[in-house]
Amino acid sequence: MTAPSLPFQGEHYALVGLGRAGMPAARRLRALGASLLLWDDSEPAREAAGAEGFSIGRPSESGQPFTALILSPGIPHKLPKPNPEAAWALAHNLPIWCDAELLYQAVRRSGSKARFVGITGTNGKSTTTALLAHILAVAGVPHAAGANLGPAAMSLPQLPDNGVYSLEMSSYMLERLETLRFDAAVMLNLTPDHFERHGDMAGYAAAKRHVFDRQDEHCTAIIFTDDAPSAAMAESLAGTKARLIRLSAKGQSTGAPALPGEHNAQNALAAAALARALGVPEAAIAQAIQSFPGLAHRAQLIATVNGVRFINDSKATNADAAAKAMGVYDHFVWIAGGTAKIGGIDDLAPYFPRIEQAFLIGQDGEAFRAQLQAAGVKAQFVATLEAAVPAAYRAAQGGSHVVLFSPAAASFDQFPNFEARGDHFVKLVGELA
Repeated sequence: MTAPSLPFQGEHYALVGLGRAGMPAARRLRALGASLLLWDDSEPAREAAGAEGFSIGRPSESGQPFTALILSPGIPHKLPKPNPEAAWALAHNLPIWCDAELLYQAVRRSGSKARFVGITGTNGKSTTTALLAHILAVAGVPHAAGANLGPAAMSLPQLPDNGVYSLEMSSYMLERLETLRFDAAVMLNLTPDHFERHGDMAGYAAAKRHVFDRQDEHCTAIIFTDDAPSAAMAESLAGTKARLIRLSAKGQSTGAPALPGEHNAQNALAAAALARALGVPEAAIAQAIQSFPGLAHRAQLIATVNGVRFINDSKATNADAAAKAMGVYDHFVWIAGGTAKIGGIDDLAPYFPRIEQAFLIGQDGEAFRAQLQAAGVKAQFVATLEAAVPAAYRAAQGGSHVVLFSPAAASFDQFPNFEARGDHFVKLVGELA
């Protein structure tokens, strides 16, 4: 049976949020035959979409029937306050989807049997997704990786029957799926995060659990049971049809240059387990783990200046992520701060004895300084990275010769995202060199 050339012909979608995920979805849907009405609260975004020939308007005011509302992941549909267009969709029982759901539908409607892998967890998603893609490349498997990491889901190419989509799935995306079934899925870890969107830990865990929805006896569910919420989720899945694999990274290491520490052992174990579920040979898995180049802003050695190693871990936007990098080094000079998550740096207390000196920046840097000093750690609030980098360099020369930039906080007080924050750190270190 020949797949239709325009598999979405005759369908009409409302799409709200014309950024990184929204516009690729709009372009792909139009190319596949759908008609669309687009909206964004930003007038320049609306004007740019209009210049591409898209119809612009508020779906709630259009009086038009829609197949679904495509809502960009960053726009809330419930908490803390629903976007008005999302509230309208909910009131009219209109499905609300993310772009990953559309990718799945597009692939299936095209006739391709390509497999889908879902990777989620509080920390480690990006490294695991990129590592699995690297394994598939080494093994010669047609593949594409993206979604929350890298390219938006609807900008990924069409893959053949033997292809694999490796999708990093945020909790924001997982709660907006309707038909997507992951042939293999992994839950890496669960620590408190995104309560503003999910209400509490139970709501956050429930959103993450959707990665295992619709799996059957042909599917594989992988869960690391090293934290209590993940272990509880594994128990709740024990009676489902999917093949359930419980793993632990406690005390594990990889020996791979770009994957230091127990947290990266978890990423490597996860990627390897997913690859095995897909039938990848062990030799290709081992070769790929050793040759993996790593990801920027994740415990990345960026330079050695006069014997001082500078580690860019800007991706550590919460304490749990920072703990992973702090556990790799016996002693270090720490640069941290930004917009603190719930709990701040309380959970990092076991690593305080490893900190030779701390230089704190950003909105909650002063609070971090007070907490560290109360614990006996030499700490100074310096406000900016421009001040922190040279100060940390001088301090490290007389001690560990390691400067760890692992903020344990979000970046939005001073930078648009963690990538920009990390890039600025790299630039400042380059000026030292």
